[in-house]
Amino acid sequence: MRKPIIAGNWKMYKTAAEAKQFVEEVKGLAPDASKVDSVICAPALYLQQLVASTESSALQIGAQTMHEEKEGAFTGEVSPVQLKDLGVNYVIIGHSERRQYFNETDQSVNKKVVAAFEHGLTPIMCVGETLEQRESGETGSVVEAQVEAGLAGLSEQQASELVIAYEPIWAIGTGKTATAEDANEVCGIIRKKVASLFNEETAQNIRIQYGGSVKPANIEELMGMEHIDGALVGGASLETDSFVKLLEAGSHA
Repeated sequence: MRKPIIAGNWKMYKTAAEAKQFVEEVKGLAPDASKVDSVICAPALYLQQLVASTESSALQIGAQTMHEEKEGAFTGEVSPVQLKDLGVNYVIIGHSERRQYFNETDQSVNKKVVAAFEHGLTPIMCVGETLEQRESGETGSVVEAQVEAGLAGLSEQQASELVIAYEPIWAIGTGKTATAEDANEVCGIIRKKVASLFNEETAQNIRIQYGGSVKPANIEELMGMEHIDGALVGGASLETDSFVKLLEAGSHA
């Protein structure tokens, strides 16, 4: 039985005071960690503060990206060693906005996934197609290629521990959401691809999230699908009430 994982991606939002207030309000309301993994992926500036604030609570803290090298002359970047030193547990890798605006590729995503595991972090690796690719019938082949490239060089154990987030690019921040059936179909394609790369046991262990305008109104239907094990949430993770509702839905899945 795969434990659901709900991860909020704050992107470039919130001040330090707002971040602290949010966590103080949510940590006492988060469901038991045995039922759902509750994660907040915050701006790097606030990670140390939030890790300290959530100590001994069910909330876990993640980063939104990282560099693949452990150290070096990479001005403005954050390394996996630095994240681990702060007590961060998760890191989002290959979000479509990183691919679109910061030139991340399948190959650079793979380097980061490998580095995350090397330094004790759990990667949330994002995959997904554009509207043009979906309309031309390329969704399956695009997502399969991203999964194969991203998981290159991983052991079966690492692949089992990885979280994959399927986020159709056309549904991120647009208010559009893939139907639960469409999302489940693609998550099933991902699981089948993992089985072909590793084995059926690994495919059954890996957790696959859906991301793309997830909100309290649609989370239960999404979580009811066979291959959807959680959600990577943008806007709905910025408000206390909506995020708590998402966590509660995840705990009941």
